[in-house]
Amino acid sequence: MRHCSKFFRTCTVMILCFGVVSCGKDNVATDEDTPILTEKNIKNLIPSRVHDRVSWAKDIYSIMDTLSIEKTKTNVCSIVAIVDQESNFVANPQVPNLGDKAVKEVNNRLEEKFSEKLGDRFGAPVAKYFLNVLKTQPSADNSYLSQMRKVKTEKDLDILYRQIFDYMTKHYHVSAITGAAKLIGQDIGERMNPITTLGSMQVLINYAQDHQRNSVNIYELRDDLYTQYGGLYYGIHRLMLYQAGYAKPIYRFADYNSGMYSSRNASFQQALTKLTKTKLSLDGDLLLYDKNENIQTDRSQSELAINRLFADHAVNISAKQVRSDLKQEKQIDFEKTQTYNEVKILYQQKFGKALTYAIMPEVIISGPKLSKNYNTNWYASKVNSRYVACMQRTRSGRS
Repeated sequence: MRHCSKFFRTCTVMILCFGVVSCGKDNVATDEDTPILTEKNIKNLIPSRVHDRVSWAKDIYSIMDTLSIEKTKTNVCSIVAIVDQESNFVANPQVPNLGDKAVKEVNNRLEEKFSEKLGDRFGAPVAKYFLNVLKTQPSADNSYLSQMRKVKTEKDLDILYRQIFDYMTKHYHVSAITGAAKLIGQDIGERMNPITTLGSMQVLINYAQDHQRNSVNIYELRDDLYTQYGGLYYGIHRLMLYQAGYAKPIYRFADYNSGMYSSRNASFQQALTKLTKTKLSLDGDLLLYDKNENIQTDRSQSELAINRLFADHAVNISAKQVRSDLKQEKQIDFEKTQTYNEVKILYQQKFGKALTYAIMPEVIISGPKLSKNYNTNWYASKVNSRYVACMQRTRSGRS
């Protein structure tokens, strides 16, 4: 998973833990963390420039109650920092030049993106029809393409895409061209919708679907994410409800951008690089994934490096076991696997020191909502500076 990733790119919680300071190494509460904050305390930790801090604080307090997250300063400031970075505490913020960027993406990469989603066989003909719909429907003088240029917010663009794909669902069948089975159906709009991260905390729609707080259809879920409470609920859930042994919150911030446990896994990849003298990507993904986050059968460079390492050191762990262990890379229990622990042992033997638990993943962030490409280190550092500012507010007596 790559947060704020490319325009058309689309993790169940094992343990309900108490957030950044309640699980693993990063759950060691200090005296400073012990006080449980009130709604008023939380309001005072939200930047003073934010409109209606009382309302935002009320929702954060309520959601932390619902999800059983301790209202410590560290936990609250982690939430405040992410919300502020992602949206400046605006439930459905305007994105500068969003319409022009969306049109540019359509003009430059439409067929490529449809082929990624539908395959080469269907991608080109559907993309061609899609572009024709954009230019001619619902009318020549008010086409979807002209409407796209005028969108100001993510929700505007999301709703427009829903309308476009609804039109396609009613009027077009791939089988009419290819003779293949009907492809355009009930899930085509969701399958092709390029708006995959939503709301004030920019949560992946797939994650929200896996953790729905009520029984709603996909459009209602998307609408919920654009509300103040819904955006906060799914963002806080994603940020806080997984166990990790991070000594510093910045690694959790990095994970929020590049995927759960990517900071831990990037350190594991770095260890493999040093042990095998093989240059590996330190992106935190130990397996290969398709656009829908499904594990691919091909082996990643990290997986190949592990198998070579074990063969060179006569480690009795089969390739099948390695694959089974790596399938837990998005879970805390990966740390209990034979693969993880054997690499730790070999690293200790080789370098005379313990494997570092986490490092900053090396992941590029791109997309039409950004003015230029960034990386996870930039993102995590920006969030961390907001976190530090929030913690300073707790010391100033404002909380």
